[in-house]
Amino acid sequence: MNKQQIPDLSNLNLSEEQLFSHVDHSDLESEKITAPRYSYWRSVFRVFFRKRVNIVILSLFALVLAFTYIYPALFPYDPYANLMDAGAKHLLPGAAMDKFGHSIHWILGSGASGQSTFDAVWFGSRISITMAFICAAINMVIGIIVGAVWGFSKRVDIVMTEVYNIIGNVPYILFISVLVLIFSAGFWTMVFALTVTGWLTIAYFIRTQVIIIRDREYNLASRCLGTPIGRIARKNILPFMTSVIVTLAATEIPSYISYEVFLSYIGMGMSDMSLGRLIYQSENAMLTPGWQFEFWSPVVVASIITVVLYVVGQNLGDASDPRTHM
Repeated sequence: MNKQQIPDLSNLNLSEEQLFSHVDHSDLESEKITAPRYSYWRSVFRVFFRKRVNIVILSLFALVLAFTYIYPALFPYDPYANLMDAGAKHLLPGAAMDKFGHSIHWILGSGASGQSTFDAVWFGSRISITMAFICAAINMVIGIIVGAVWGFSKRVDIVMTEVYNIIGNVPYILFISVLVLIFSAGFWTMVFALTVTGWLTIAYFIRTQVIIIRDREYNLASRCLGTPIGRIARKNILPFMTSVIVTLAATEIPSYISYEVFLSYIGMGMSDMSLGRLIYQSENAMLTPGWQFEFWSPVVVASIITVVLYVVGQNLGDASDPRTHM
């Protein structure tokens, strides 16, 4: 700065005390960083709802849950209410409404026992979705805990790797089928078959992610300071993998519904009237002209449920990634 750029303060007729003031220096205050307040979950939902397609999918998901849990509670399902009425069986939606009146119960026609296909589909959906949520909760909790310990402990790694190599080479669908055949084909038998080894694949995936993250600088510093491994895994590792865990859950929940539907379709599923059981019982309708609607109704509903669950989970997993919060 040259002399011409220096302002002349003498014309202000002010003293030095008035022109200048002492500024106190604080080491603590100088280390504070001025930044907007950040809330992780608020940012997750902000990113999630930023896309309009997510709002549509989430609304569809809420509608599915409403018909799955609220509708059967308000309108109890009786599969044998019209069993003795021969004219009520295998009706298309139009014929069913002409016979029973224009009602939401008959918009999908009637089945082999004269029952409402619409009511049967949502009654079965409640069983299938409940089973999927229970299996996902059990497998995810066990898989995450075991996987976190597996990734940190070398002794556990040696044992669990051998267990995974043995059990992981057995086809999962074959293992489930054997357990269903050994025990009675009920709801909790299916839950047991899907969870007895289902957590192992999740644990191996988490173990791989933990190994990638555990040797980063901040985790090495925590270990040098004597922080317990459990606290490092709980505070430094698992929160970092929130988006990975949500994405993993998004693939797990629909897969359990698919397993149940497939096993029931081949005659090895639950004895309860689930979606898979309903598709299995309406298999003959697929081969009979004019009755195909009875078969395709539960198939389409099962497809919609699995796709909606998957898309909601995937988009929520993407929004859970902190890199998308910028």
